[in-house]
Amino acid sequence: MNKFAKVVECVPNFSEGRSKEVIDAIAHALIHTEGCHLLDVDPSPSTNRTVYTFVGSPDVVIEGALNMARVAARLIDMRHHHGEHPRMGALDVCPFIPVNNTTIEECVKCAKEFGQRLAQELSVPVYLYGAAASEEKRKLLSDIREGEYEKLDTKLANPDWLPDFGSAEFVPSWGATATGARKFLIAYNVNLLGTKEQAHRIGLNVREQGRGPDKPGRLKSVQGIGWWLAEANLAQVSLNLLDFEVTPLHQAFEECVKDAEELNLAVCGSQIVGLVPLQAMLDAAEYYIKKDNLFILEEDQKIRLVINKLGLSSLSLFKPNERIIEYMIREDEAIDAPLANMSLKSFIKSVGSRTPAPGGGSVSAAIGALGAALASMVGWMTYGNRKFEQLDATMRRLIPQMNDVMQSLIPLVDADAAAFNGFMMANKLPKNTEEEKKIHDDCTQAAIRTAISVPMQVAKCITGVWEPLKEMAKHGNTQCVSDLQVGAKALEVGVLGAYYNIMINIPNVEDAGFKAKAKEDVEGFLKLAREGAAEVLKIVDERA
Repeated sequence: MNKFAKVVECVPNFSEGRSKEVIDAIAHALIHTEGCHLLDVDPSPSTNRTVYTFVGSPDVVIEGALNMARVAARLIDMRHHHGEHPRMGALDVCPFIPVNNTTIEECVKCAKEFGQRLAQELSVPVYLYGAAASEEKRKLLSDIREGEYEKLDTKLANPDWLPDFGSAEFVPSWGATATGARKFLIAYNVNLLGTKEQAHRIGLNVREQGRGPDKPGRLKSVQGIGWWLAEANLAQVSLNLLDFEVTPLHQAFEECVKDAEELNLAVCGSQIVGLVPLQAMLDAAEYYIKKDNLFILEEDQKIRLVINKLGLSSLSLFKPNERIIEYMIREDEAIDAPLANMSLKSFIKSVGSRTPAPGGGSVSAAIGALGAALASMVGWMTYGNRKFEQLDATMRRLIPQMNDVMQSLIPLVDADAAAFNGFMMANKLPKNTEEEKKIHDDCTQAAIRTAISVPMQVAKCITGVWEPLKEMAKHGNTQCVSDLQVGAKALEVGVLGAYYNIMINIPNVEDAGFKAKAKEDVEGFLKLAREGAAEVLKIVDERA
């Protein structure tokens, strides 16, 4: 998955957990929604309820949830529903959760749009809860669902409980639906070689509620209890991390370890139940990297570190591709970044084909990324080398800067091609009437600005590399002189290419202020690039 893609998780709960035909039909409605990725289907006969987990972009998940609801409206009749779990509707609850490059506010918008469209299309009552709640008393799902389906007709007649969307008319076959937004919940268990009672004691100590109003716990946004896991012959502190940005995985683990040590108990790893966001794992990695003064840049190595530090494979093998949400939908990379995911041979052939994109802008970003990569390589060829061990601290500071520039430039290879294609599409819009002409002109001007902004990002990104590159030239492994020389010139060419791509588009911009600033900015970046590359080469020549 493109790391810049917006990803929202949706977890609709439908009031059917026994009929395989109905469960599968609802799942198929989601599977056939373009852009949606079904991650999990969890039916329960005793609760007569199925929880579906899927992800996609904000717009896409709304469509997916609506498609599932349409099928449920045909196949589920609440007049015949019975189960152990509290419920009030065929689609009982439908939360939206931020996963990647999305905010809780964006998920609130998803919930509101979904709720409005659901109520309008199916003529059913819909309530907003959680972060999307219209008033304080509706924040808790349990308050909205109080009385359940059996008392819903009475609740709808109460002016204090009019639905947020739809009429207050009771729909016997459907009931009512709650939709809202919340943070991602991580179900996390810490393994103890102790008793259930000892695990429960630790759970009460660390959870936010603690042991009651007079004895609050230590971890905010955490629920916790202890239980015995018979199949593993050990106890577990079972935690729900309601907001991993408030209480991250590593903090929950370390607090449990601290209490276990006070009780002279051994902690033997931990367990994530279900799925986990990538950011939660990376946050834990950064904690242990800093704590142990480690130098790790590669994402897969960071994940390995966390698996080891938290003992996530202690009960069963923790497979990142099956447990980290973003990794489960990584096939999107080929769609989101078709150029960056090509082989070098294919990319070159694509540039050389009879198509205008990818063109000079994409090549400039690629050349710049290669230049930064060479600089990073020189750092790695110096770091950890006994001959240059006095430079380890310097390389630990410089290599990440080169790596960041490299990583930032890679997605711009595709962004430039996309910007060009966007301009071509805007230019093809009809202009037969005055209204069409205005739409055509507005879209064309917006597309030109984008076509300028992408190479401007390339030039701006590379500008940040010159000072650390000069330092690398002064201290880097002398056996890598030619690599630094090529890298410096590649970075300069990256900026030069960006300059040419901006200058060819500037005459088409109508906004004089935008035009003047763009010209001034890119000329400044080019000047710095020429001076920076020349100085790097001079430093290298003097060391040779």
